[in-house]
Amino acid sequence: MHQLAAALCLMLVIEGLLLFAAPQGWQAIVREALKLPPRTLRLFGAGAMVTGLVLLQIFH
Repeated sequence: MHQLAAALCLMLVIEGLLLFAAPQGWQAIVREALKLPPRTLRLFGAGAMVTGLVLLQIFH
């Protein structure tokens, strides 16, 4: 449980860093994402989850 909490905290730090370092770039990405259909966003989300799980297995 401690590792899950640490991973979630690290995710927040990384996301916050992106927002802090490049807010205009983040806004542009969100604007483009709003143009995509929900199915495409779901596929990107599924791909990110699978990639994360594979990398977790490799590095753990």
